[in-house]
Amino acid sequence: NVPEDQADKLLLANWGLPKAVLEKYHSLGVVQMFEWQAECLMLRQVLEGKNLVYSAPTSAGKTLVAELLILKRVLETRKKALLILPFVSVAKEKKCYLQ
Repeated sequence: NVPEDQADKLLLANWGLPKAVLEKYHSLGVVQMFEWQAECLMLRQVLEGKNLVYSAPTSAGKTLVAELLILKRVLETRKKALLILPFVSVAKEKKCYLQ
């Protein structure tokens, strides 16, 4: 569980994301994460660039965790990222969304 003193980490606005990114998420109705998502993102090793393996049911929010990790990493390191998706339709959707 997310400690009470870190409950503000559930809010996307508290992750240092650019305003345009926050506005896009907000327009889609995404203002905060689930506790399990924040727990994944708060792991020290993950924040240091180590690998993360997590499992959740379909539509549970796995993609949001991946997107936030990619965005934070790209913004912090100014390096490129590679996002591999399972279907062309999903890839096209994400391309439009991430642009």
